Amino acid sequence: MKLKLCLVLAMSLCILLQANCRQADSLTTKPDSLLKAEREQFVRDSIANQLEEYTNQVRRSEQKRIDDSVKKAELLQQITLLKENDKLKQADLLRQIRSIEQQDSIRKAEQLQRIGQLKEKATGYPVAPFNDTLFMVFTKLGPVMPRERAINISRKIELLYDDDSFEPDSLFVTLNESTADITFGEVILMSVTDTDALWMGKEKDKLANEYAASISQAISTERDNNNWKNILLRIFLTALILAGTFGIIYLLNKLFRQLNLWLIKNSDSLFHGLKFRDYEFLPPKRELDLSLQLGVLLKWAVFGIIMYFSLPLLFSVFPFTRGWATTLFSWVWEPAKSIIMSVLRYLPNIFSIAVIYMATQYSIKFIKFLAMEIEAERLKFTGFYADWAMPTFNIIKVLLYAFMFVVIFPYLPGSDSKIFQGVSVFLGVLFSLGSSTAIANAVAGLVITYMRPFKVGDRVKIDDIVGDVVEKSLLVTRIRTPKNEDITVPNASILGGKTVNYTSSSKQLGLILHTTVTIGYDVPWKQVHELLIAAALATDGINNDHPPFVLQTSLDDYYVSYQLNAYTSEPNKMPRTYSDLHQNIQDKFNEGGVEILSPHYRALRDGNMVTTPADYLPKDYQAPAFNVNSKQSSPPTKK
Repeated sequence: MKLKLCLVLAMSLCILLQANCRQADSLTTKPDSLLKAEREQFVRDSIANQLEEYTNQVRRSEQKRIDDSVKKAELLQQITLLKENDKLKQADLLRQIRSIEQQDSIRKAEQLQRIGQLKEKATGYPVAPFNDTLFMVFTKLGPVMPRERAINISRKIELLYDDDSFEPDSLFVTLNESTADITFGEVILMSVTDTDALWMGKEKDKLANEYAASISQAISTERDNNNWKNILLRIFLTALILAGTFGIIYLLNKLFRQLNLWLIKNSDSLFHGLKFRDYEFLPPKRELDLSLQLGVLLKWAVFGIIMYFSLPLLFSVFPFTRGWATTLFSWVWEPAKSIIMSVLRYLPNIFSIAVIYMATQYSIKFIKFLAMEIEAERLKFTGFYADWAMPTFNIIKVLLYAFMFVVIFPYLPGSDSKIFQGVSVFLGVLFSLGSSTAIANAVAGLVITYMRPFKVGDRVKIDDIVGDVVEKSLLVTRIRTPKNEDITVPNASILGGKTVNYTSSSKQLGLILHTTVTIGYDVPWKQVHELLIAAALATDGINNDHPPFVLQTSLDDYYVSYQLNAYTSEPNKMPRTYSDLHQNIQDKFNEGGVEILSPHYRALRDGNMVTTPADYLPKDYQAPAFNVNSKQSSPPTKK
């Protein structure tokens, strides 16, 4: 039984939690407009409750004041009845009177303070029967809220305007116990309460008389404005203002047109272009076009100023249109004012951003100075190479700028808005999805920088590309081949392949150039070694500090393979050096009378010309004749 009871309680608790969760979800999914309306309604209800509470306090204070007045009168009467020699009793009564007066002044001060607090939050509603505000209503009257009070008073004044029996002096103020009523005959237009009087800081009867005078003046003025004579006069004034405005616009438009024609006619003498050294910022034709465009902007600015002054004048003719000009200009001025005020409120943030930016810039300049000193090898750190200086500076610069953006981000306008955050996330996702290859190349570029497989100016071989490195960037490396072909290689391909650097060891150890010749077994190998070394020493670009040497790489069926190895410190000239070396090998071998035979060369030395060029042969050299030996066989014997 207890177990069943526990299960029932647990199920009930789960149902309650789910209901609360659904209620919370429904609350969180309300649109912003509904939440805003609820907040505004909550504020209005709060202010209304505060006004209700304040009205009750005013009633209690007023009743207390009346009681204190009665008590004060009684005390004064007792003082008058006391004998002159009863000084102690008189002093006690006077002390009670001063206490009552102090409490009354304290209550008034508290009421004024409370009114000041309510004025900061409360919204006043205008009484504007003829689109002209007479006064504002801030307090409620009984159950009627301030907005309904203002609407009812405006409606009664409009009805009074249509009453032919109304005269300016037919409004009266009737004082009651708690209100001062403004009446016309038996109709009460409005009632001024003690709260209204305290709110405006005036006496109740005085405030009611001011409101009555404003109402009478407004009705009389509206009637004067709507008679036929005034209407015809206003129509005439409207036509005159329109004619004057369009006349001024027409004359100014004609003046600007004449100005444009004058500029075009005298453009050769007026416009000569703007130059800085050899660069021409503005050619004369573009300078003329810019002047004409500035003239158009000036013209519309003048037209705007004319409309700014003419529209209020035009709309002020008829009473019912006097508020239109303000409305029209508010459509333009309010956004401009909002932008200006936003900029002014944002100025402290702008100064903060400027300070952060300047600190970052000077830090980057200092780090760049250190990097340039390291690159020039005037400043050295153990284990840190000079060619690492600028790449490391670029990495630090990117990190500093990223840190600066992170610090500045909270100061940016709208940085905490959902739209700004959504756009940031979208850009981040778009960047990460669309730049995977670029990021791979950038990472490879960083790795290559610190691996130091080559530097700008080195002769390298990357896969099947041979050339000089002319540019290293974060994403790609550019190589110029001996044929002046510029080849762009992605850094990821370089990192994933093999790289041969011909320059890195050429200065200290020397780059070894090698070539192979095949010589027959009939030539002594020592002679071949001497001829090959002599050819290497006679070649420009071969380093004589390191003597060349010869390796016999194989002993084949018909010849011996000799490999000549020679040092050079100029790897960028390898094609020319190889060409000169091969030429010198041919010359030296021809001078030594040694033939260079390819593996497939065949010759019959009996009766054949040697392969040595004729310039290297003696002048009396002749190719040998063929020697033919024949053996005559004996005739067969007869049997």
